[in-house]
Parts: sequence; structure tokens; C-alpha cells
Amino acid sequence: MNKQEILQQYFGYSAFRKGQEELIDSLLSGRDALGIMPTGAGKSVCYQVPALLTEGVTLVVSPLISLMKDQVSALVQQGVRAAYLNSSLSDAQYRKALSNAAQGMYKIIYVAPERLVSLSFINFCKRIKIDFVAVDEAHCVSQWGQDFRPSYLNISRFLDQLPYRPVLGAFTATATDEVRDDIIRFLRLNNPFVLTTGFDRPNLFFSTLRPQKKSGKLLELLRERRGKSGIIYCSTRKRVEQLCNLLNEKGYAAARYHAGLSAGERMQNQDDFVYDRKQIMVATNAFGMGIDKSDVRFVIHYNMPKNLESYYQEAGRAGRDGQSADCILLYGKQDVSTCRYFIDSSVPNEGLSAEEIAVFRKREHDRLRDMTVYATTGDCLRRFMLQYFGEDAKDNCDNCSNCLTKFETADVTVEAQKILSCIIKTGQRFGVKVITDVLRGKESDKVKQWKFNTLSTFGIMADSRPAALRYIIEQLEQQELVESVGAGYPKLCVTKRSYPVLRGEERVYIRKVKALRTQAEAGSTEGISTGLLAELKELRTQLAKKRGVPAYIIFSDATLADMCRVLPTNDELFLTVNGVGQNKLEKYGEMFIPVIRAYVTGEKN
Repeated sequence: MNKQEILQQYFGYSAFRKGQEELIDSLLSGRDALGIMPTGAGKSVCYQVPALLTEGVTLVVSPLISLMKDQVSALVQQGVRAAYLNSSLSDAQYRKALSNAAQGMYKIIYVAPERLVSLSFINFCKRIKIDFVAVDEAHCVSQWGQDFRPSYLNISRFLDQLPYRPVLGAFTATATDEVRDDIIRFLRLNNPFVLTTGFDRPNLFFSTLRPQKKSGKLLELLRERRGKSGIIYCSTRKRVEQLCNLLNEKGYAAARYHAGLSAGERMQNQDDFVYDRKQIMVATNAFGMGIDKSDVRFVIHYNMPKNLESYYQEAGRAGRDGQSADCILLYGKQDVSTCRYFIDSSVPNEGLSAEEIAVFRKREHDRLRDMTVYATTGDCLRRFMLQYFGEDAKDNCDNCSNCLTKFETADVTVEAQKILSCIIKTGQRFGVKVITDVLRGKESDKVKQWKFNTLSTFGIMADSRPAALRYIIEQLEQQELVESVGAGYPKLCVTKRSYPVLRGEERVYIRKVKALRTQAEAGSTEGISTGLLAELKELRTQLAKKRGVPAYIIFSDATLADMCRVLPTNDELFLTVNGVGQNKLEKYGEMFIPVIRAYVTGEKN
């Protein structure tokens, strides 16, 4: 078989997606490759197709047990002989898997990076023919990346111990230029073919909100999305516990996930989410890296992450099936302080000198600033994100909250002068809360303690709402007229750019919301029968329960939607549906085709 026949028979697709064929061709020619492709772009196909076209075994280095389990389950459903070797196996199961592999029973074997230092595993690999090694989540090898894992540094050492060096492919969803260079250097990729397909995910709707009360806004968002699968990310374990309890009290099927839980509970809660026993997962960023669940319809960040790399990776767990999904960030000023605390109190990876640690933290603070600008900007969110990753984008995407909001430009020079003057008169030693209290004329304990009620700036903006003042201060920070200094409770300070404004030599403009426009319906089910789609989903659920696999492994939502468009009434037409290969036709065609035929002939509506 050739690559096209492999794609059709095992994966059910008639054409490769952008970038897939080029990476596959490079690997099949014997050349190393690095693929930087967004979540949902089909990275796994880039190493699974070459694996089925080479004579020997392919090793896939993967960071999380759950990811291996899901990928192997999906491959077995597609008719591919695959297995995983990790700590979830008993000694007897591990020995059996090695024995099967030695007899050539598997084409693809998933392993954790920690396994690569095991002498028994190294000796096993020396006895079998390994033609290809794929490294998933390759950004984990970079000490400057957001998910550095020291065990990834074992990969190049492992390859050195093999009788010959196999072709090496590395894949990741997010990588700055610096991280990309680290991947090439630390994995020792040999003259690699490097391909970045672009970071845009057109099916994702990005939104930033600034609610007065986050919990109330969260419940409103969930009411609008009742019955859909989603993830809610929080910055702390305590917040995860609070929200999970709240959602269960309100009648939502929610599970929790954070590092403070036992391994058994984390695995059980993850399985409940993947198998649709729980529709909502409330989690810290410890959750999701290994999740291959394709039908997540929304990801809500209850707290802002430390950087855009983390945010885009976590938000990207929505809509992996290509169907429309929402990525919503609930921003609060306290999120910035929490992130600063985590940056300044965390201990970077071992082996860095004091100077390198200082550089690392400086970069982390710079990334936090970029994340904060994203959360507060009035510009197109998609454009901001794509430009951050070095990609060009049009000014308006018409698929984010800012592009669906009508703004107006406002001259706030006088307000800016009052705010800057207040910051200076209070000694540049206080945060937003004290500054807004002084400007509004509120005699709080701290204002009275420091006698700020005697200042000329006391009460000069008495008619301004606290939220409006905070918004102007944030915009001044974006324009580098103000900066926040210090961790925990940062103080506001002016910058050298502030003085021309104070002297009246420069004016200050910001964008203010004038009107909100309604988000357009995504249209992923446009022109298809919702009744038929619901019937196919119910059949899929029954089959998934019977076979003990997640529903999306049977067929994704996108595949079911395509069935409703194609309306296949025989085997030949069923094979034209995206996501249906020969193996799935043989397994499920006789169950799904009669349902569709009954709909087409009018025997069932």
C-alpha cells in the first residue's frame, strides 16, 4: 500500500490536511522532521502513516499515560496493531507486552520518556528493528518551554545506545523560535525538515470577559452550554474544589482534577470525563495534556494563566474534531498578582545558575505581560495571538469577542493626568485599590492612615466607577505609561513616558466598548437533520458503552455530522464519509447504515 491508501483504509480520509503529506514524505525518505502544528491539525497521522509503511517498529515517546491509552485505543479500533509500555501495567502485563513486541505483534509502541533509561527496555530495543522514533509534545525538551520535562533529555542518549540511529520525527502544537531551536538541538535532529503549518484554529471562538462576579458569570455561561462537554481551568487547587462543589450543587455533572488528589482519583475522574459520565472537568493546568477527547465544546479559564503558550495549549483542547467550540477567559486583576506570585516563588528546573534563574524569571514576567495585554486588549484576539507566535493575520477575524464588539476611541488625557498625578503624590508605593480609593474620595483605612485625604488628587474623580478607573489604568499599563512593580500586591509606578502626558505635550487615547454584537451561530450542523444526528449519537453511545471505549473513538462528532450530509445508504457511500475507513466500515457499517437508510426512505423521521 502507499500513503494515500493507508490514509483511506485505516483513518478514513481521502486527502491529507495541510502539512501532513510534506512531513510524511520527509520521514519516509529517511530525513528527520520537526512538525509544529496546532492542536487538532492531525499531528499523529504524520507519524502513524510512516509507521505503517516501514518494515520495523515505530516507537512513540509520549509524556502522559492517558494520552498513550487513548491513542492506542483509537489505533486498535482502526485496525492498527499498537501497544503502550508504561507504569500503569503490572509486571506480568509489561513482560507480556514485551514478549508480544519481540514477536512482531505491534507496529507502533508508545513509551514514556522515563522508560528510555531502563536497562531492560534498552536491551529489548537492541533486539528488535526500530525504523522510526516519533517524539510527541516535543516542546517538553526545552528548559524555556512551559512544560519542561527533564526526562525528555534522555531521548538522544537512548538513541545513542541503539545499534543504528532510526529516523526521528518531533511534533508539537506550540513553539516559539527559541523553543523550536531547543528541540532541534537537544533531540539532535539531523538536518531536519521543519514545517510550521500555522497556529490558527478557525473553528475556535475566542472571548475575554471581565465580570464583576466570576462565579455568577460562569453559571450563566454553563446554562447556555448545558449538555455540552467542557473544561474549566483554575489557578489553584482550592478554587478547583470550590467550583466543583458549586457546579455539583447546581445540578451539573462535574469532576475535579489537581495534583493534590490521589493518582487513583485523578484517573477515575479523567475516565469519567472522557467516557462522558461527567460533562464538565474543573481542573488546574495539571489536567489535559494527555487528553485526546475530540468533542470538548468549550474551555473556560476561570483564572488567567501565566503566558500565552499555556493559554493557547489549554484552550486548544476545545474543538479537536474541527467543530465549533468556545475558548473563554474570565479576567480579573487579581489573576495578575497570583501569576506574579507563582513566577517569583517557583523554583526553576535544577541545573540553572543564579544568573540563568534571573533571566528565566525575567522572561516569565515578560510573558505574563503579553498574557495580560491579550486579556485586556480591544483589538482582535486571534490576530494578537497569531502575531505573538510570529504569524501574520488580518485585522479582523469576525470570530472573537472583540471583533463582535463595537468600540469607539476616547480621549482620556485629562483622566490619565489625574491618575498619573495621584500615583506620584502617593509615593508610587501603592496598588490599584488605594489609587482608585484616593481618586474617588473614599476614606478607607489605608487612605486615612497615610493622610491621603489631604492630597489635591483626593476625590478629583469622584464620579468615576471603580471598574472604569481600573480599565483606564490597565490601558495606561498597555501603553507603558504605568507599570506594576513587585510580586503579591504590586505597586503602581509611572514611567518616563508619563511625563510628556503630565506636561500636556502628548494625548492619551483608549478604546471603549460602544455596543455588543451577537455571536453568529457556528453552522457546524447547518443543512443537516438534528434528529438524525441525535439518533446516530445515541447509537454511538450504546456501542461505546458495550465496547468500553470513549464515544469519540467510535466516531467523532465531525464524522457523524458528515454522515448526515452524505447520507450513505450503502458500503461504498459510507466509505466516502470523513473519518470512515475500511476497518470502521466492517465494524460499524451494518449498524449505522440501516439507521441512515431508514431516515432517507422516510421509514423513520
